[in-house]
Amino acid sequence: MKFPRISGFLAWGYALLLVIPFYYLVVSSFKENDDIFTNPLKLPATWDFGNYGEAVGSADLVPAVANSVIVTGLALALTLLLAVPAAFALSRSTGRAGRIVEATFSLGFLIPTFAALFPTFLLAAFTGLFHTRTFLILLLPATAMPLAVVILTQFMRTIPRELEEAASMDGASTLTILRHVHLPICIPGIATVVLLCFLSFWNEYLYSLIIIGPDPAQRTIQVALPTLQLTTGTDYGVLMAGTVFTLLPVFAVYAITQRQMQRALVSGAVKG
Repeated sequence: MKFPRISGFLAWGYALLLVIPFYYLVVSSFKENDDIFTNPLKLPATWDFGNYGEAVGSADLVPAVANSVIVTGLALALTLLLAVPAAFALSRSTGRAGRIVEATFSLGFLIPTFAALFPTFLLAAFTGLFHTRTFLILLLPATAMPLAVVILTQFMRTIPRELEEAASMDGASTLTILRHVHLPICIPGIATVVLLCFLSFWNEYLYSLIIIGPDPAQRTIQVALPTLQLTTGTDYGVLMAGTVFTLLPVFAVYAITQRQMQRALVSGAVKG
């Protein structure tokens, strides 16, 4: 009887560790500097959205969000377009070549971000795509392929071979088996990849700064947000408001992805 109580206490304690910083971030976005440091956890006297307006105007956050949506959306689509067929082929492979290719993808986890920075810079300059969003859209899927392929391969390996054999006996092609057998069952895995890759692409800062640069017409939200420290000095209320503004798409995608995963899991349990 004591173990459930202890685990429940630890769970609530962990939840508080997550909620309190977020609460501080949100309430601080409605305060002035003096109020932030004097009463850090107290609710603001007035819920004025002036800090949000100043943050959006000072750092040009609206076009930055649009650029992030374009880069993240296209990079995510390209990642799935490449990772799903690759994982499908690896999950069906039983030979040594398949194991070598899968191990090669796994080696991608060992390459640190900074190690690939200089070669990436040279490649961008060589292709003539330096200071463009196009190169970043092509680069981000390469960084996400190891994780996406490994996750989707493991999900597809749980699909019984009998389903694939039955579809083949009915005359289904390889592409039809992928579309109508593997993809519906692998929705939880795909949703997981979408969520993890979205968070990685949306929060990407280093390559966005190096490749695209500070150009207001092309920069992403993570590059635009630090400029609030330069344009507003030490106005932490404006900085907090800008941070909250950039988190809204993340919460939206997380909520949608969670629902899809839950529906897929419940549907699979009912069918089973």
